[in-house]
Amino acid sequence: MSAAPTIGRRDADDFDPVRPGETFTSAHEEFHRLRARHGGIARSQEYEGFWAAIGYDEVLSVITDIENFTTRKQNAIPKFAFTGVRPPLHLDPPEHTEYRRVINRFFTPPRMRALEPHVRDAAVSLLAPLLEERAIDVCKQYAHRFPAFVFAEFFNLDVATSELIKQVSGTYVDAIQVLDHETVKSLSGELYAIAQGIIDERVAGDYDPEEDLTAGLLAARHDGEPLPAAMILGCVRQLIVTGMVAPSVFTGNMFVHLSRDPELQRTLRADPTLIPAAVEEMLRLYSPYRGMARTARRDVVLGGQRIREDDPIALVYTSANRDERVFPDGERFILNRPNIGKHIAFGRGTHSCPGAPLARMMMRITLEEALARTSEWTLAGEPEMAIWAEWGTRSVPLDFVRA
Repeated sequence: MSAAPTIGRRDADDFDPVRPGETFTSAHEEFHRLRARHGGIARSQEYEGFWAAIGYDEVLSVITDIENFTTRKQNAIPKFAFTGVRPPLHLDPPEHTEYRRVINRFFTPPRMRALEPHVRDAAVSLLAPLLEERAIDVCKQYAHRFPAFVFAEFFNLDVATSELIKQVSGTYVDAIQVLDHETVKSLSGELYAIAQGIIDERVAGDYDPEEDLTAGLLAARHDGEPLPAAMILGCVRQLIVTGMVAPSVFTGNMFVHLSRDPELQRTLRADPTLIPAAVEEMLRLYSPYRGMARTARRDVVLGGQRIREDDPIALVYTSANRDERVFPDGERFILNRPNIGKHIAFGRGTHSCPGAPLARMMMRITLEEALARTSEWTLAGEPEMAIWAEWGTRSVPLDFVRA
């Protein structure tokens, strides 16, 4: 017979998501401790109090149960969406579906194959001169720049505009992390202005809606009517930021892991066909999202806890993908892990990341080109870590030895 659910809230913090001095291993050590102590759900009093789904089954339950959990009220912890609705992330089905239908068209396998040479050219143009220097910060000099070059090609933007988006969005995320609401609002306004400029250019120009995502949104029809202009603006505003942050922190994570595992470096250099499998296991092991969120539509029991109506709940993918109940020896890297397809680094269900194919390509190509051009790399100092709501590196000093 199952135990009765715990009623109400905990009096003390289960964990502190803003604990200072985080290292490359400390957050995972903390989540491992929390899972052992509390199972799949924990409680924090930070950010006005929230629940945290830290177990795999609990996260999966929340992201696939659209009847009991909504993304409309609060989709991230801390809450920072002060400046309008941004589809599809801020909408539930069926309202989100038309936006998602347009977006999905641009991430099909044929489109990814056509984009791959451009992604590789961007990786090579950024990596090759850096490796001549031997000692670099792979985050600041590569990982923070690479997404902007890829994004420019994917979104039909000039590189200067894409780099501006990257710069503003990076400062925007920094302001979110320290709860600087006025700066968040100001920078969000700048991002809206950039998005409006992209839309205006599409309206004035001759852009093919089958080849340009913004033009595709403008051409879309729902029940014979165009999508609302404010919603298209919100959608473009969402899209121009979403792909900039996570790839940057995750790229550094891969380089740190490989610097600590020279045998894996040698294995992947000897057989580059293993790189996609290595990327998948690193996505599981170093999932960058821990602050995405949903809000309970009604009282519901999750992981033995009663979640009250309107309670926010963080989706800690960072923890869930190491849950030993699903991934045995989950703290360890295992190449070709038998059930690797179960990881949820890109979410699952209605709001799974549409850009996952492009992110995988970017990570694979980065490792292919870096490994082919070097004989080894090692850490030249301690990584600097991002703070909640992302998990991952902001600075990774490395020493490279050229091939």
